[in-house]
Amino acid sequence: MAPKKRKRNNWLQRHKRDIFVRKARSHGYRSRAVYKLQEIDERDHLFHQGQVVLELGAAPGGWTQYAHGRVGPRGTVVAVDVIDMAPITGVIFIHGDITDLAVKKRIIDLLQGDGLADLVISDIAPNISGIRVIDQSRALALVEQSLEVALDVLRPGGTLLVKLFAGGDIPDFRHRCALYFKQCVVRKPTASKGRSREFYLLARGFIGDIRR
Repeated sequence: MAPKKRKRNNWLQRHKRDIFVRKARSHGYRSRAVYKLQEIDERDHLFHQGQVVLELGAAPGGWTQYAHGRVGPRGTVVAVDVIDMAPITGVIFIHGDITDLAVKKRIIDLLQGDGLADLVISDIAPNISGIRVIDQSRALALVEQSLEVALDVLRPGGTLLVKLFAGGDIPDFRHRCALYFKQCVVRKPTASKGRSREFYLLARGFIGDIRR
């Protein structure tokens, strides 16, 4: 068996044995990633009824399903991804790239029409090349874009939850977030795979865009 095919087969076997994959299937969620968000929510109380939530990097929609359920019928969830996503009743989906200025304008116009966002959540990750320096650079660029969008749409006191990958210029990014939020803490959910370098930065108490 070719090494590439063997590696994929090994991944498929691990995926099938994954407890969070099995739980997601049994509970009707689209991805195991929902349990990362759920754990952070249960600890930090991110959601409440009637919130306006913007989700970046939404596909395949596990986080979207959870957020929609938590904000209830009086809430609003706007989900964005460059990858198309099967519809979720009651969720507004924007198919586009947040690095595209036209897409960012559409997000801002939509949210300003419905009220500024209470919460921005981002589980965006780049396509992995396998070259660490390149992957870190791509991941950080997406994180920076997520922050830029959050600065444009969050209401005062709002919250940002964004996925990061250890290494590179992450300390500088965390310092930058601290300029705009009263509190910045790190979360590493149990559902994040042990070998994964991912973690989440939770920034609360948006004080406004100091550049304006």
